[in-house]
Order: sequence, then structure tokens, then C-alpha cells
Amino acid sequence: MALRVRQHHSILDLDPAAWNALAADSPFLRHEFLSALETAGCVGRETAWRPAYLTASDDSGRLAGALPLYIKYDSRGEFVFDWSWAAAYERAGLSYYPKLVSAVPFTPATGRRLLVNGDFDSESAVAAELLVAARTLGADIHASSLHVLFPTDLERRFLGDEGLMSRKSCQFHWHNDGYASFEDFLERFTSMKRKKVRRERRRIAEADVTFEHLRGDEPGDEDWDAIYEYYAHTFLRRGRAPYLNREFFAEIARTMPENLVIVLARFGGRPIATAICFRSDDTLYGRYWGSLADFHSLHFEACYYQGIDYCIREGLSRFEPGTQGEHKLSRGFTPMATWSSHWIANPGFAQAIGRFLHQERDHVDAYMRELATHTPYRKDRPEPGPARAATVLRQGSL
Repeated sequence: MALRVRQHHSILDLDPAAWNALAADSPFLRHEFLSALETAGCVGRETAWRPAYLTASDDSGRLAGALPLYIKYDSRGEFVFDWSWAAAYERAGLSYYPKLVSAVPFTPATGRRLLVNGDFDSESAVAAELLVAARTLGADIHASSLHVLFPTDLERRFLGDEGLMSRKSCQFHWHNDGYASFEDFLERFTSMKRKKVRRERRRIAEADVTFEHLRGDEPGDEDWDAIYEYYAHTFLRRGRAPYLNREFFAEIARTMPENLVIVLARFGGRPIATAICFRSDDTLYGRYWGSLADFHSLHFEACYYQGIDYCIREGLSRFEPGTQGEHKLSRGFTPMATWSSHWIANPGFAQAIGRFLHQERDHVDAYMRELATHTPYRKDRPEPGPARAATVLRQGSL
């Protein structure tokens, strides 16, 4: 099959239905999500994220595959930190930017990056053509590197076979082991850990804080204004501008409301805090949090316990609440490996970064083994899915 690979400077140039057929169940890869980033000005010409989507079409013109790709001029919003690599380039008198990044902007969630029509195959000619085109583009614009962030395990192995180096990191995920209720979930905990969670939830209930779970199209404009204000405040109090603007949220609330889950906390009928989540058919993704109130345990309730409640009620199998946060461990989230894949054009820097990644992985492995000894689950009961993996990790079998 002959393939024609093309570069596109905007997702708006691509047919939404054809693109979404490749994106499958991922809310972040949907045409609606990516186009909202562009139309709201969160990515594009005036930003450090310049779209350079690659598509592969067959002889009939049918879309056979695609690669969400961006030309980057800094490393913000990626959640795989390579600032030290950029600094080393600068000290050597070289430019690290531009670089190429295949990712969903501002979204540290594992998902497909080599979007191939049908089942992904490690021998996929479509994926190989897309990767060749990405490297060719990198050479044309004198990019220092190509980075594929949060790929699936199958894609990571394919990319490794193609010469990209793997980088390991860690997130904390929750797994639904068929729980009938939140209390059923807590029964897996040791007595001390169970009492701690109940105490945190009781504090919020006794403060008369209430919660709603809303689809993206259910909050009114006034509530959405408050939701955005709280989201933006989380960034501004750290001295940074928010990645996303009000227009972006207005657009996705209109075009993909079924994928938005808004956890809205109220006190005296007024909104005081929010957690903005996305969902697929089987996974809840916690993405953004904000509050202008000061209630003990409000963050844990809004960002973790309400999400777990939602997953149990909706029958979702997994809850990914975002990056970092060892405090998630005692609340039932378990350490899970996440990955990225990297190709460095400069041979000397490629060797140095390769050595660094090898040493870094040893530290990540040790860190995850240590974390696995602190899960809250009882030893006399079967552990939920990810916690079983943690047990194997503790025993040194991975």
C-alpha cells in the first residue's frame, strides 16, 4: 500500500470524523479538544506550541494514520522535564529549540500517539512512515530532538526498536476492583488508614460543604465563570499564567460536554471549589483544581474522593488524577510507571542523555519499590489491580 504523508499546520484542516475515528475513545485526542486549543489561542502561532500534524493517507485518500505533533520553542506544559537538557545545550553554545514533541498539550495522560487505523502493529508500515516524516521534518527545521510523551507500552517498544530512548516516570492511579460503594473500597484498607479517610470526609460533611457532579453543559455561565476563576487562581498564586483560557473551556463545554465531569463544591449554595475532570468509556482523568475557600481536607475530597465515588457509581475502571503527589498513596492510589520516548539529533548529547536516562531509571525503580511498601491496603485481602503490580514490584520481580 502506497502512503502519502502530509504535514498540517492546523487540526482545523482535517476532517473531524476521520480524525476522531483514529482517536477512538481518548477525550484528549478528539478533534474537538485539539481544535479548541487552537481556536482559543492556547496553541498556535503566538505560542510556543506550533501545530505540525502529520497524516498518512492510502491510495484512495482514506486517512490511514496520524501523529499529533508540535514544533516547540520551550518546554512548558509537557510534564516530562527536559529543562536541564536545554541548559546543557546552551552551555555548549548550541540551541535546544526548536524541538519536536508528539503529545497532547498540557495533558500528562498516557494514550496513543501513533494513531493508526485499526489495531496498532509493531510492524506497522503506517507508524514507520509517520516516524520517518517526523524525523525528516526535524532535519528540515534543524530541531534538536523528537520527543513522544506518554505513549502506550506497545508504542514505546516500537519507538525503542526505531532508535528512540525510553524515559521512565511515575504517577499514582486508582483502580476499580468492582467496588459496590466507597465503603466497600475502604474495607480493603488497614484500620488506621481507613479511619483517616473517614475523618477527612467527615470534616467536609460536618462543614456543610456539598458536591455536584456535572456534565460540561450543565453549569451555567455564572458557575463556569467561578470554575475558571478557581482554576486560574491555582496557577496565579504560583506566579504563572494558566495554560488554558476561558474561551477554551467554553468551547469544549459546547462541543464535547459528555467528556467533561465538573466536580463543584458549594457552601451556602455558592461555589467554593472545583475539580475539572475528563472521562472516556473506562477512565476518569483529574486535570485541574481550584478553590478560594479554606476548609480542612477540601482538596482531598474534591480531587480524590469525589472522583473515586464517581468511578464506582459509573463503573469506570481507572482514575488518573494527574502528576506527582505522594499524598495520593495513603488514599488508595498506587504507583504506576509512565513513559516517554526521545530521539536526540546530536550524537554526543544522545550518548550523554542515554547515560542519564539509564541512571534515572534506576532511581525511579527504587522510588517505586519504596512507595509500594506504603500502600494502605490490608495484607489479608486481595489487592486491587495496580496494587497487585505494586506487590510484584516490592518483591523485585519487575
